[in-house]
Parts: sequence; structure tokens; C-alpha cells
Amino acid sequence: MIETTIIPILNDNYTYLIKDKKTGIYGLVDPADAKPLILILEKRKISLDFILITHHHHDHVGGNYELKKKFPKCKIIGNFYDKERIPEIDLTLKPGDKFFIGDSQFEVLDLPGHTIGHIGFYFKRDDSLFCGDTLFSIGCGRLFEGTPDQMVKSLLEIKSLPDSTKIFCGHEYTESNANFAKKFDMKCPLLKQKILDIKFKRRNNKPTIPSLLAEEKKLNPFLKFNEKKYFEKLGFEFKSDKENFKFLRKMKDEF
Repeated sequence: MIETTIIPILNDNYTYLIKDKKTGIYGLVDPADAKPLILILEKRKISLDFILITHHHHDHVGGNYELKKKFPKCKIIGNFYDKERIPEIDLTLKPGDKFFIGDSQFEVLDLPGHTIGHIGFYFKRDDSLFCGDTLFSIGCGRLFEGTPDQMVKSLLEIKSLPDSTKIFCGHEYTESNANFAKKFDMKCPLLKQKILDIKFKRRNNKPTIPSLLAEEKKLNPFLKFNEKKYFEKLGFEFKSDKENFKFLRKMKDEF
């Protein structure tokens, strides 16, 4: 089992400190900036063992070099198919592979779309998914490299996980995403309550992450592109998964 600490970093990024409770082995997920992370680790007297990378963007790998320099025994883990773009990578895994952080096992999920080599880390026993910039709370990542087909497949992969799955994403975009979702369904009582909760947390400088997949399935437009009733309710033409997703993504890009 793991213990997860959320670390806000840069303007709106999240890095995650994970600890295997049984062995005391530590890892970081997507270290955006080394300096504040090193200060936190030193203050807590933590020796870093692993770094998990979801994708190659600088705001997810920017701390790799300095962290590796500070903790030379630390192993940086990333996608085999994207190894040339991940600084200081030590261990490469392929989608479907499983790996242990101490006594805690994760599976590598193939989640291209935001980038071609994007992956996620799914800790089944902990109901925890670290999904980088594929799925956000009430939103999803932009398509910088991948195709709509790839992103649709990735989002359906996440949607297939248990409702109890906690979604640990890469950014604090929830308030903006909720405002976009409200544009579609202003009368949804669950969304209204969610927006109040988001505003309270942000006023108190608290993260809105993690979110529960069960809630995302109810509120997130980007997990509803394959739901005909949702499109009919909104008065939109229901086409294919790809075309429905493209329609929603274009609207969000222009929002």
C-alpha cells in the first residue's frame, strides 16, 4: 500500500510523493522542478528511490537532472517507447508491464493522445491512478502530438477502471474545467455542488485533486463522448466516439 502526498509546484502543476508503507521506499511522480522538491525531501529526511515519469514535457521532467545528482541511487522510470525524450532515464517499461515500489505494485497503462508516449501508473490495490495530462478533473489534456483516436482509446481505458479509482492528474485545472462543463449542463445539481466545493478548496489554497472516477464519469464531458443520452440531453448530434470527442475538444480549446 502507498501513502501519497500532493506537492503543488510551478504555477499549477502537481508532483506526487509516494511512499510504500511497508518498506519505506519513496518515489516521486513527474518532478517539475528539483529545487523545492529537494528542500521538502531534506526537511523530511527522505532518501529518494524512484522517479516515475508519465510523459516527456518539461513541466513533468524538469527536475530529473538535479534530483538524480542529489540522489544518485534513484532510478528514473519511463516509457520504453519514449526513452529518448526523458532526461536521465534508468529503467524503461512498456504498457502492460508491472513493477514494484517496495511492496506496492503498479501497472503501466498506455495513454497516448496528449503526447504519443504518454503512460499512466495504476496502483490497483490502492485504487490510485497517476495519469499525468491525459485526464484532468472534469477535463482532459490537449492533443499536442497524438490523434483523437488515440485519446479516445486512452480515456476509455481510464473509464474502464473501478469507480473507486482516485485520479491523480498533473495540473490544477478543475475550476476552469467545471466552468466549461457548466456551459453544457447548468442545472445539474451535482455539478453545482462540485463547483461550490472547488471554490471553497481553492479559496483555502487546497488541491481539488484527487477526484474519484465515479464522480468523473458523472461530471466530466470528456468521459461522456460515447454516451448517446448525454448528447441528446445537450441537443448535440451523436456521431462516432472520435467525432464526438473532436467536437467536445474543439469547444474546450475555444472556451
